[in-house]
Amino acid sequence: MVDNPRARKLADRIKVIVAQMIDSRIKDPRLGFVTITDVRVTGDLQNASVFYTVYGSDEDREGTAAALKSATGLIRSEVGKQTGIRLTPTVEFHLDSVPDTAANLDAALIEARKRDAELEALRAGARYAGDEDPYKKPREDDAEAE
Repeated sequence: MVDNPRARKLADRIKVIVAQMIDSRIKDPRLGFVTITDVRVTGDLQNASVFYTVYGSDEDREGTAAALKSATGLIRSEVGKQTGIRLTPTVEFHLDSVPDTAANLDAALIEARKRDAELEALRAGARYAGDEDPYKKPREDDAEAE
């Protein structure tokens, strides 16, 4: 997202408008439990990318994507009416990959904790292969001779 205050303000407004539309005006049976996570507007205010997540299975995600695609015109029209800007930005919907990435990271952290526990168990019963302190030290009788 461009660090443009006007674009940020418009993105926040579009996020609210789209969430309200999905909640109240779009009555598509394919529409699942949708959460609008983010909206990014280009610096020239011509394109708006709406990121969403869907609670449910892959079939729910596909159905929701189709429902949002078919409702894009209605949503864009409503964005134009409610924002009152001269050129209404195009609206594109993108499935947000953050929840999937977070789940993969959680799984990797759980695996790392498991391996750390296994390593700690091996370390508890481990012994040194040679002396406990392998470094040479001056002998006590050499120190007395000087």
